[in-house]
Amino acid sequence: MSQMLTEKRHLEMLHTALGEPLMQLLFDNDVIEIMANPDGKVFADTLSKGKYLTEFSLAPSQCLSIIKLIASLNNLLANETNPEVACELNFAAARFQAWIPPVSENPTFCIRKKAKKIFSLDNYVEQGWLTAQQKDLLKQAIKQRRNILVAGGTGSGKTTFTNALLHELTDSNERILVLEDLPELQLHAKDVVTLRTTSTVSMRDLVKSCLRMRPDRIIIGEVRDAAALDLLKAWNTGHPGGICTLHANRADSVITRLADLMMEAIPQVPSHLIEEAVDVIIFMQKVGHHNYTITEVKTV
Repeated sequence: MSQMLTEKRHLEMLHTALGEPLMQLLFDNDVIEIMANPDGKVFADTLSKGKYLTEFSLAPSQCLSIIKLIASLNNLLANETNPEVACELNFAAARFQAWIPPVSENPTFCIRKKAKKIFSLDNYVEQGWLTAQQKDLLKQAIKQRRNILVAGGTGSGKTTFTNALLHELTDSNERILVLEDLPELQLHAKDVVTLRTTSTVSMRDLVKSCLRMRPDRIIIGEVRDAAALDLLKAWNTGHPGGICTLHANRADSVITRLADLMMEAIPQVPSHLIEEAVDVIIFMQKVGHHNYTITEVKTV
């Protein structure tokens, strides 16, 4: 009971500090990201209409108060010596990332919410972002435990599409390990273990250690460092059927990008490892302010 009262009190404090406009955005299921800039402007990114400038702004003092309160509630400090605050807002199922001076001119933060609405592959076909043939190929690839890379630039919809792929595993009896930096992937199968990186536990650490947890499939939110090498080794040695996102600017640079990440761990990339471990590549691209398209789905 005491814990419930404490959580209620914390929520009241946050409500007061954030203000009604920000709280409305936090609990709007259409909103996926809230960005408060150093100049006071507040932007919201939504599923329906993309990013837009809100009608309200935040004074530096209010922004700083929000950051300091959230830091305090998470047993963190926000000061000149500790200008970064990175934590989770459990009440809103969101990730909070903030900076204060001297790193930024004025306090600034970004809140990224876990998507409440999960699109299916059929939804992508209905929207015209995926062909029926591509959908069938992907469903078959998942069923046959092929390894899938979802690549694209920032904001191209990789995570949302990965959740659509994971939706296909809802009725799976397999043991699935989900590794991620942020709480973004959503999988509702029976046997799922989610592990997250910390300031002391890297993605490489998670990939290596998860092999001792008897995974049937290994899913990674995003590979952005030498963990690419460990992931491909795992996929290629008895743990097929994985899904991972990768940042790449062009469809034809996905394999090169993967090789570059591997070279952070070894001087020479074993090209056969990529060829044997990666089965399907999906490339996504942002179009306009709020739409994205799948420009390529190919088997390797």
